[in-house]
Amino acid sequence: MRAAVLHSSAIGSGSPLKIEEWPVPEPGAGEVLLRVEACGVCRTDLHITMGELKPLHEAIVPGHQIVGRVEKPGKGVAAEMKGARVGVGWMGGVDGTCLLCHKKMENLCDNPVFTGYTVNGGYAEYAVARADFCTPLPEDVAAVELAPLLCAGIIGLRSLRVAGVERGERVGLFGFGASAHLIIDVLKAWECEVYVATRGERHRAMAREMGAYWVGDALDNPPVPLDRAVTFAPSGDVVISALASLRKGGVVAINAIHLDRMPEFNYDTLLWGERQLRSVANMTREDARDFVKLALEIGIKPMTTVFPLSEVNRALEAVWKETIDGAAVITVS
Repeated sequence: MRAAVLHSSAIGSGSPLKIEEWPVPEPGAGEVLLRVEACGVCRTDLHITMGELKPLHEAIVPGHQIVGRVEKPGKGVAAEMKGARVGVGWMGGVDGTCLLCHKKMENLCDNPVFTGYTVNGGYAEYAVARADFCTPLPEDVAAVELAPLLCAGIIGLRSLRVAGVERGERVGLFGFGASAHLIIDVLKAWECEVYVATRGERHRAMAREMGAYWVGDALDNPPVPLDRAVTFAPSGDVVISALASLRKGGVVAINAIHLDRMPEFNYDTLLWGERQLRSVANMTREDARDFVKLALEIGIKPMTTVFPLSEVNRALEAVWKETIDGAAVITVS
């Protein structure tokens, strides 16, 4: 099979992924072999290819927004799964035995498996995944429209849950890329007023077109105090700007797996008054099922720019430089 491979020696280079011929993997017990249709590109892939997340292997196939069809069920997997269309996200597995798994907080498992980081992902013609971490997908929606839902959308929904968003509230989205442009439709369905602060006139125009109540530059403060805010940019300055936008008792959910730094800030004027900063970490299988169901119910249709597998490095560059609207998606088969 063809696979886009990240070798540790290429981390941080201008073209970190190399298209190679690899053997088609065999599914183990409890796993399935997927024929990949498409795989979304996430900023986490940038953290991996740039070395901001410590490399775990000499060579790895990234990609964790996989839309595929079950080609071969492994031992212990129901034969009926063969041919099923499923999605695979960042959380590729948990131990199921640690304290947090027992507390139904599997996104915080002490021994997690991450798709495209600890195990090979979806920038390839085939991929192996745990059957119990596959999310059923509809047959009548294009793969390129489903792929961005499987991380950007799911983690966006989890961010709203971590922020405690309630119907009709004022909610700020700080950054307006792949995740925020999906979540704005959820917030509108919940009758929330959406305030967007983001760099780049192109992203600001997209936010206006999608119905944001107010749009400003990345570090601008909205004209009214917000109930909740979610930050999508991996910038501590943006986190502080979001915190400064809150009413007393408000919450900022930080949706970032990596943050450049956390700047010093004034406790009395920014955090006091029971304002809260909360980090968003991964997602659960429940989050995945809930978001896919919700997205189909309210008709979320991601904006996408499609790249063939052979141009995966160009897709990564487009996400890094923010030269596209919405999500980048790699088509494989």
